[in-house]
Amino acid sequence: MTRFRPCIDLHQGKVKQIVGGTLRDEGAGPIENFVSDRPPAWFAEQFRKDALTGGHVIKLGPGNDLAAREALAAWPGGLQVGGGIDEHHAADWLDAGASHVIVTSALFDAQGCFLDAVLESLVRKIGKDKLVIDLSCRRTAEGWTVAMNRWQTLTDLHVTHATLDRLAPSCDEFLIHAADVEGLCGGIDADLVTLLGSWGKCPVTYAGGAASMADLLLVDHAGRGAVDVTVGSALDLFGGNGLIYNDLVSWNRRES
Repeated sequence: MTRFRPCIDLHQGKVKQIVGGTLRDEGAGPIENFVSDRPPAWFAEQFRKDALTGGHVIKLGPGNDLAAREALAAWPGGLQVGGGIDEHHAADWLDAGASHVIVTSALFDAQGCFLDAVLESLVRKIGKDKLVIDLSCRRTAEGWTVAMNRWQTLTDLHVTHATLDRLAPSCDEFLIHAADVEGLCGGIDADLVTLLGSWGKCPVTYAGGAASMADLLLVDHAGRGAVDVTVGSALDLFGGNGLIYNDLVSWNRRES
């Protein structure tokens, strides 16, 4: 049964919703759909009150560590954290209250080649049950290619059943943003959700493009109930008008 998982996206220390494909290291800043005047802890406390487990805090670039720690402190053990995390300080984030660490870029070298030895080292240090591998990706000629460095750099890893089979023994879950539709509120990448749902061997959370309850129903159907979903810019909690937060809380409480 597909569940809604909450998110807290942090940029420059504030809770924001941005268009994922516009996030760059240099040049003009990203396109912002929403900037909250509420602190990260407010959102974490809301999710805690409504028992929305398995959500994530994502640090989009530098300057977000303090804000992330504030959110984690508001709900120790209730949120995952990702964004610039590597094997050297992953345990620190678990100590700060994260249930899991989410890792992408640290598993690749500067050219985007996957580093099996780094993954093995990370698992030895924190355990597979505390690790979420982020396979956020872009559509390419190969299907979907994992993108690192805030979705700017394509890697040599493709999102396929073989890749999921290869990595699943080393993690507890996968998080997969469809970077091309992230923040656009134009609908999900149903083909990607179908691919993920037809695998279904460990928890997977999909993010990107959800704009209405019809999109959640599509994730549930295309993902065969095996793919969870997160909602950002379309959610009223983040200034959107396509989905109502209280409706999604009720969605999670429905019987399978």
